[in-house]
Amino acid sequence: MGGLQRLENKLEQMISGAFARAFRSAVQPVEIAAALQRECDNNAQILSRDRRLVPNDFHVELSTTDLERLAPYDSALADDLVRQLRDHAGDQSYVFPGPVTIAFDPAEDLTTGRFRIRSKAQAKVTTDATHTQVGRARAFLEVNGTRHPLQPPGVVVGRGTEADLRINDPGVSRRHVEFAVSGGGPRGLEVQVHDLGSTNGMLVDGHRITSTTLHDGSEVRVGNTKLVVRILEDR
Repeated sequence: MGGLQRLENKLEQMISGAFARAFRSAVQPVEIAAALQRECDNNAQILSRDRRLVPNDFHVELSTTDLERLAPYDSALADDLVRQLRDHAGDQSYVFPGPVTIAFDPAEDLTTGRFRIRSKAQAKVTTDATHTQVGRARAFLEVNGTRHPLQPPGVVVGRGTEADLRINDPGVSRRHVEFAVSGGGPRGLEVQVHDLGSTNGMLVDGHRITSTTLHDGSEVRVGNTKLVVRILEDR
């Protein structure tokens, strides 16, 4: 039995009663499941002979009518779809860069029964910084929807355990870049970024460089991950 057939059988068992009635003549959950699977297949990137990286952040866009029908069941459906995606990933040797999330969003240009999927690979980000440190920081990094404080003398960003801010992105080296922080007096903070001899280098505001001074809003890209600098004094 093929992977898609197993997926359909599992979803058919899940979709029953009120859940099935809610979706009659509208978007069917099994259609969403199959589309999510194809989204992974179409966007798989080779990491090694036996491993391929696939997106882990999915947004299913639906018409207002379908979204309203889905609303009472969206959490349960998302949980089941995540489980099915993880099963499919295991069968295909796919690797997710971080937690798998599925959200349902409205799209005014879609009619009842139609949907589309947008996806991206969003690396898991971990740090030892506390909520108190984040709250008191006068400068910080925004990474994949999270904030991480920038405090003197600075922060090393990388994939390895020795980094202060760890990003589970295969394009990021174990010690990729360092954000050096100085000042804090009347002249305010100064933040610089230095490449630490990484394999893939970095882009700062779209330009490939090895070292520069940053300002509020500067964007530093390492691997597939974007880090945005926020400096409160500059606002």
